Parts: sequence; structure tokens; C-alpha cells
Amino acid sequence: MKELTDGSVTSPAGYKASGIHAGIKPDASIKDLALVFSESEASAAAVYTTNRVQAAPIAVDRKHLSNGRAQAVIVNSGNANACTGRRGRDDAESMCAHTASALCLEADQVLVCSTGVIGVPLPIAAIEAGIPKVAAALSEKGGIDAAEAIMTTDTVPKHFAVELELNGMPVRIGGMSKGAGMIAPKMATMIALVTTDAVIESTLLKELLIDVVGRSFNGITVDGDMSTNDTLIAMANGASGIEIAINTAELAAFAEGFEIVCRHLARAVARDGEGATKLVTITVRQGSKEEEARQVGLAVANSNLVKTAVFGRDPNWGRILCAVGYSGVEIDPDKVRVVLCGMPIYEKGAGVEFDHDTLIEAMGADDIPIEIELGRGDCEAELYTCDFSYDYVRINAEYTT
Repeated sequence: MKELTDGSVTSPAGYKASGIHAGIKPDASIKDLALVFSESEASAAAVYTTNRVQAAPIAVDRKHLSNGRAQAVIVNSGNANACTGRRGRDDAESMCAHTASALCLEADQVLVCSTGVIGVPLPIAAIEAGIPKVAAALSEKGGIDAAEAIMTTDTVPKHFAVELELNGMPVRIGGMSKGAGMIAPKMATMIALVTTDAVIESTLLKELLIDVVGRSFNGITVDGDMSTNDTLIAMANGASGIEIAINTAELAAFAEGFEIVCRHLARAVARDGEGATKLVTITVRQGSKEEEARQVGLAVANSNLVKTAVFGRDPNWGRILCAVGYSGVEIDPDKVRVVLCGMPIYEKGAGVEFDHDTLIEAMGADDIPIEIELGRGDCEAELYTCDFSYDYVRINAEYTT
């Protein structure tokens, strides 16, 4: 399998994308409207936030995806179109209708996503005027432009693709994601789109999506706040001619590639958390079941004390152990072992002597691994988070002011 580090949603055959400034954001140099288009109708599936407060585009997408088919996705940034009442639903439908008109499609072949400030009506006139322009800009090389156009407080565009060989033919899987704040598991991406040129039926695509999301996007947390807009869409247009069917070797290989793309994009979201300086990977082993390991890892990942300690390069293992203890899992502290940046710091019920200067230096790296052994079984889980810096407070204190 070949990783395409400069890959994007247009790496698979038969896709075009674009990103432009439509006037949603005040700075004309910043893109705020993205379009991804498949040259043929694709199988499609999606998963969404489990927040009971959901943005208008989610209701529209649920309706449009009832037949498991789609051909285009229109995305705006700078405005979430959430908590905007009937007008919000009408605006989301209008985005689909105008996109369909520009691409000679039916409105229900178009999906829509929005991300940004909650509770403010969309500047729909600007978006409607921008849709013909973003449609005219569609290109096979436009995947990175689209990734840039869906950013809000993100500092970098997030895109990736892989190529695998099935039956002697290349199959590609690409994707893009955005998210930096208001990120928590249970569909924690804010916005993501994964494309492939494989032939795969929508029901199987949905099953694959649900399976993989648990080990990727639902394993990230920046601040414990779940968005109203979280949406992950997958499209398979079949342009490669390679069919993926249930209980086949092709499905196993394809699923591996699909998960690699999703995990890469999920890690990119965690790494780019608002104000973050480090990616923190928390691996919990020896749980009695996977969900138990996830529960412990999530407690540590959401601990503000752990996250600030990582930022300050403070090897304070008591904060990690404290979070393990209040996770709700019936752990035995005497059986727990904690390793930070490859250095054991707690085991057998007490702290382990370690070289503080060496560990402090190791905590200056961009990637910080925390490994936790529970001594309860052989199941494990991996979660991703980031440190908390001064900038997180500044960004969120000034978000609308």
C-alpha cells in the first residue's frame, strides 16, 4: 500500500474539487466555500454527531442519503448554520438546489455541510452567488483548495490518500477533514469526507464507516465539547472498476486502507487542536474489553491537568493516574503501569524513579506517547488528543468578539 502524502479527495479517479472565497468570511484572501464532485453518481454513506442539538445540514443530508447515493458535496466554513430554525433548513436546501443547478444534477444528489459560528443565519445570498464560481473552478487538482476552504480555526489543511493494488489494478482512497476546537468522541470530526474509486454498495460502505470511525474519528478529543455539526461522509464512485464485496480478500485490504486514511485524518485533527503544540497518543492495554480501555484512555485524554502538564513538560504522573482512577473502570492501582515518552513512571502501586531531566527533554517533542497497562485482560484502545496551551483560552475567549 502506498501512502500519498499530498493526496486528497481528488486522488481517486473520477473526482474533482474546488475551494474559493465566497464572502462568508470577511478576509477575501481566505477560502470559505468548497465543492467536491464525482463525475458519476456514487454510493454514499454518512455518520453524524450524536449531540441532540444538530445543525440544519444534517437533517438535509439524512433525507438526501435515504437512497444511499450522492454525486456532490457543498461545504461552507465560517458559519455552522446551527440553531437557525426553519430558515437554516431552507438555506441548506437552497445550497443543494443551487449546486445541483450548476452541475446539472437533482437536488437530492447533493449533500451539504456547514462549519463555524453557531446561531447566526447564513449569508445565503453570498453563498448562492458563489456556487456557480466554485462549480466553474472544479479541477482534478482542486482537493487541497477544498481542504483549505473548510477550515475554521484550523492552522493547516488536512488531506491524505492511499493507493492499493487489488486484482492487479490500482484503487485509491482519499480524504479531507477539518476540526481544531469543539472536538470530542462520538463523531468527533466536525467535517470530513472520504472518497474512493472502488465499487462498493452503500450498505457495505456504511457498515465499514461505522466500524472504522470507532478506531479513528471517535478516538480523538481536543476539549471534550461535542459539535452540533459533526459529519463524516464517504463516497464510492466505482471508477476503478474494482468491486469490493462482503467476505472477500478485497474487502479486508480495502478496509485496511480506509482505516489508514481515517486514522491519519483523525490524528491531524488532534494535532491541530486549538492552541496545540503537541499531539498526545494514549494507548491503553490490558483492559478486560476494548470499551473499558477506551473509557480509561478518554478520561486521561480529556483531563485538563494532564493536557496542561504535557504543554509545560511536567512529568507529573499523579495527574495521569488520577484520571485513570476516576474513569469509572474498576482498576487495581497496584496492577496499573504508566509509561511516558518511553520511560516507566508508575507501577506496582507507586511511582518509579526516573531521570527527570531526560524525561523533561523528551516531553519537548511534537509527539507525546502515554502508555497505560491496566492488568485486567488483553484488550486495548488508542486515543488521540493534544496539549492545552495559553492560546486555547485566547482563541475561545475571542471566538465571536
